[in-house]
Amino acid sequence: MSGRQGFSGRAAIAGVGMTALSRESGRTELELAAEASRAALADAGIERPDAVLSYHLNDSAPVLYLARELRLPEVGWHNEIYGGGTQSASILADAAMLVDAGLAENVLVYRALNGRSGKRMNALGLKLGEGTEEQFTHPYGMAGPVHQFALAGQRYLHEAGLGEVHTHAVVAQSRAHATRNPRALRRERLDLPTYRDSPMVASPLRRLDCCQETDGACALVVTRADRAPSAPRVHAVVRGGGPGASTMDKAPDITRIFSSYVAGPLFEAAGMKPADIDVSLLYDAYSWLVPRQLEDFGLVPRADLGVVLHAQDIAWNGRFPVNPHGGLLSEGYVHGLNNVAEAVRQLRGTGTNQVRGAGVALCTGFGGSYGSAAILTAP
Repeated sequence: MSGRQGFSGRAAIAGVGMTALSRESGRTELELAAEASRAALADAGIERPDAVLSYHLNDSAPVLYLARELRLPEVGWHNEIYGGGTQSASILADAAMLVDAGLAENVLVYRALNGRSGKRMNALGLKLGEGTEEQFTHPYGMAGPVHQFALAGQRYLHEAGLGEVHTHAVVAQSRAHATRNPRALRRERLDLPTYRDSPMVASPLRRLDCCQETDGACALVVTRADRAPSAPRVHAVVRGGGPGASTMDKAPDITRIFSSYVAGPLFEAAGMKPADIDVSLLYDAYSWLVPRQLEDFGLVPRADLGVVLHAQDIAWNGRFPVNPHGGLLSEGYVHGLNNVAEAVRQLRGTGTNQVRGAGVALCTGFGGSYGSAAILTAP
């Protein structure tokens, strides 16, 4: 099941702001959110928003606290969405719908977290109420997201005929992109022997196959397209999914993630086809998610994945550019919103490892079998 929305460019992303990314910011989430938000508003040339949206997992600065920090004289429409990476693309639809409905003209969207020095996502706790089912999976080694998605990744890579040389190719290309990104946390080249020597966390996922744990914040300003004629447009957004990797005890196919459910509705809503995508900003929480999404979105057939990855065709100047800034594996992890920010830069022509002629960008948000995707277009 999926919900879809086509906006035909009626909303635009006029501003982007980010803090420095680190493993120990030494600052509160509110301070990080305020810095990124002020930068996004300045980038958009807007003094103050009339709506504020955010998503979090009880690890961020509340919307009303940020409004007070920004000294907004009043707060219009505001909302806090409980959720992680699934929201990084779909929150664009929430903002665009506010603009489209006339409920707001300038919507500030932000994500702030101390994901390394504060609350970390690499472990699941046992408790009553929310998360009760974990007591039944934890004894079998499901100690956190890495273990959950390693199980799905092991099966997918086997079925797709992919191995460690291909997951290495994904991570190595991410690092190569990041060498030219001053924001990136990991900017060193990665050869195969070094990759193989990296500690195994949960087979087939080595430490290097997992995204960064990051302190930082990212913010966007979404406004009416006629107010920002040169800004990238929110063209279509889809959110949905089905039983899959995040509920493995109920999954008919643990390898089937959100992208297999939302790809068709997304292209239908956009009136586009896979060949129209110029650059893909894929949610690369784990290396195997890159080939899985390339396949699901119809960008690369399964039979060609091994050759494409080995030939570095996902490089910024390759046939299927993926995460030219380094993505979540190398730039940092702001729960996917930093990937959306890079999509905006690419469509402006100011991106890291700028993809020549980039006019259409695919952005995705991952949460196992459910997630979201958006298509952004240059004006």
